[in-house]
Amino acid sequence: MDKLIAPSILSADFGNLERDCKIINDSDADWFHIDIMDGVFVPNISFGMPVLKSIKSIAKKPLDVHLMIVEPNRYIKKFAKLNSHVLTVHLEACTHLHRTIQEIKNEGMKAGVALNPHTPVSNLEGIINEIDLVCLMSVNPGFGGQSFIETTYNKIKELKKVILSNKASTKIEVDGGVTDKNAEELIKAGADILVAGSFVFKSKNPRETIKSLKKIAN
Repeated sequence: MDKLIAPSILSADFGNLERDCKIINDSDADWFHIDIMDGVFVPNISFGMPVLKSIKSIAKKPLDVHLMIVEPNRYIKKFAKLNSHVLTVHLEACTHLHRTIQEIKNEGMKAGVALNPHTPVSNLEGIINEIDLVCLMSVNPGFGGQSFIETTYNKIKELKKVILSNKASTKIEVDGGVTDKNAEELIKAGADILVAGSFVFKSKNPRETIKSLKKIAN
């Protein structure tokens, strides 16, 4: 498949959210990446259901929803009703990960699992065939604009080996610190989806920035 670009709404201008959503609609981006934070699992609070409902009403591309919250199972049905295409939960937040993945799939969504920078990919070895997407955090989760963690390249390669050895079709997403300086190397390491927030929305021309990332990725 073509490599995907998923701009992160967390870095958008919340005072002009409709404008920034339309920028993504009119760009070469493939998905909307939406971070939901509860202030418990991560030290920050982002937006909740009403804002996501507003984004859904504007978005013309699939919603890639990343839950950085405790007890994500409580909200699976709600995110399904909001037309989430992918629903990603953190391995670190799930007591019964397999059950959570099955609940997400039962609601008709693709199931993603996110790993914090310190979490080994070997933790997914026994369940990789059940997962549609693994989101590797390349910064510590909670805030946009952080510096990229260089060990991510090796982690992508390790995860790719796990996927191939199990003959899985799981896609690798990289979230945090993605720019035009590291996009090519991330793709070469094995990434399929690049999440870019600050690099896109803090640029002078977000549409052109997305276009350049898409060109590098493919």
